[in-house]
Amino acid sequence: MQVIETLAEGLKREIKVVIPAKDMEQRMNERLAEAKDKVRVNGFRPGKVPMGHLKKMYGKSVMAELVNEIVRDRPAAILSERGEKSATQPQISMTEDEAEAEKILNAQVDFEFTLSYEVIPPIELQPTSGIKVTREVVEVSEDEVNEQILKIAENARTYAAKDGAAETGDRVTMNYLGKVDGVAFDGGAAEDADLVIGSGRFIPGFEEQLVGLKAGEEKVITVTFPSEYPAANLAGKEATFDITVKEVAAPAGLELNDELATQLGIESLDKLKEIVRGQIEGQYGNVTRQKVKRQILDQLDEMYKFDTPAGLVDAEFENIWRQINTDLQQSGKTFADEDTTEEEARAEYRKLAERRVRLGLVLSEIGEKAGVEVTEEEMQRALYAQLQQFPGQQKEILDFFRNTPGAAASLRAPIFEEKVIDKLLSEIDVTDKTVTKDELMADDEASAEDADTAEKKKAAPKKKAAKADAAEAAEGEEAPAPKKKAASKKKAAEGDAE
Repeated sequence: MQVIETLAEGLKREIKVVIPAKDMEQRMNERLAEAKDKVRVNGFRPGKVPMGHLKKMYGKSVMAELVNEIVRDRPAAILSERGEKSATQPQISMTEDEAEAEKILNAQVDFEFTLSYEVIPPIELQPTSGIKVTREVVEVSEDEVNEQILKIAENARTYAAKDGAAETGDRVTMNYLGKVDGVAFDGGAAEDADLVIGSGRFIPGFEEQLVGLKAGEEKVITVTFPSEYPAANLAGKEATFDITVKEVAAPAGLELNDELATQLGIESLDKLKEIVRGQIEGQYGNVTRQKVKRQILDQLDEMYKFDTPAGLVDAEFENIWRQINTDLQQSGKTFADEDTTEEEARAEYRKLAERRVRLGLVLSEIGEKAGVEVTEEEMQRALYAQLQQFPGQQKEILDFFRNTPGAAASLRAPIFEEKVIDKLLSEIDVTDKTVTKDELMADDEASAEDADTAEKKKAAPKKKAAKADAAEAAEGEEAPAPKKKAASKKKAAEGDAE
C-alpha cells in the first residue's frame, strides 16, 4: 500500500492511498480460503469447492467488503502513523466511474482513494502561573434571605374576599376577552382568572387599570403589547380587554415563623432559612464562576494565537448564524433594528466562531495533558439531567444519545471543560474580593462579558460585541440570540465554554 501526500497547505492535507490490484486479490483469496469450509454449494462437498468457482460466485462481494473495510479503518490508522489529528471526519473520495469500479472489484486495476482533511494544529502549552483572576464574592445577608422567603411564600399566601375597591396587592378574579382592531385573538380570553395587582404577570399597564374596580363591575382596558412580545402578530399592537370582575380579595399577612415554613413543606423556619441561603449562595456562585471563567478565557485567548481549522469554524459559525436568524425572525426584527448590517454581523460572529474554536482546542489540550477524564458516573448524571428536562420523552432521548454519532460528546464536553477550568483554578493566582449583589450582577461593558450559563445562548449582535467564549464552539454549542439591550446575556455567549 502506498500513502502519498498530495497536498500540505496550511492545515489542509490530502492523502492519496493506492493498494495494488495484486494485494487486493491476495486479500480476497485469503478471505475466500477462510470461507471455503463454511460455504455450501450445490454439487460440491463441504470444503471441496474449487477456488475458481468460489471466486466466480463470491469474489466481487468479498472484494466489496474489503473495500468498505479499508475506507472505514485505514484513515484512522494513516493519521495515527503520520502523528496527526483530524479536526473533522476526513472526506474520502474514490472513483465514481462504474466501469472503473467493476475493474477494482475484479482485481484488474489498483484500488485508489483520497483522504481530505484539516489537521488540528500542534499546541505548545504555556505556563499558567501568569494568569491572574479576581473572584467576586457576595456575603448573603439575613435580610436578603428573609426577603427571598417572603417572595417564595407569596404562592402560599391566602386571600379573603372584600366588598371594597381593588388596590395594589389585592387579588382580582375576572373574566376577560382581548381584541386587536376589534377582533378577538388566540390566547386572549379567560374565565375566573386570578391576578394579583402589582405582580407584573400581565402586559405593562394592564394591572394598574384594575385598581378601583369592585366585584360585579365591568371595564374596557386598553394596553399596547411590547415591541419585543414573543407573538409577532401582537408585538407592538394596541389591544383592548373587556373585563368583568368576579371577586376582589385582600391578602392575608405573612409572618416569618415555623408555621409559614410548615406551609411551604419545611419542618422549621431555621431549616427553611438554611435552604434558601444555600440557593442564593448557589445563584451568586454561578455568576461568580462565569466571571472567573471569562477572565481565564480572555487571558488564554491572549496567550494562544494559531490558525484554526476552517471546517470547525465554518460549522460553529453556521450554528451561530442559524440561531441569529431564527431569533430575528421570531422577534420580527431585522439587522437594521439591531443597529448593524448583515455583513457586519457576519464578520462579528465569524470572529466569535474562530475564538470559540481556538479556545476549545486549547482547553482540550490542557485537559488531555493534565489527564482530565470524565467518568461514567458523571456521564450518567448528565444524561439523567437531560431526561428530566423532557418528561414523557425519556425513551426518545435515550434512543437519541444511543444512536446519534457525537451525541454522547455533547454531554461529555461541558463536563470536561468545567473540570479543566477547575484544574486551572488550582494553578493560577486567584484573589477573592467581597462585593455587593449589585456589583456582582453589574451589566456594564467591563463586566458585561460574563454571565449565567443558562443565558449563554443569548448575545447582542452589536458592532463591538465580537468576543465570545470558544470552548463551547468546538463541540457545536448553539449560538447567541440577537438582542440589542442584552449586554448581560452577551457575556454568556462570550464567557462560557463548551
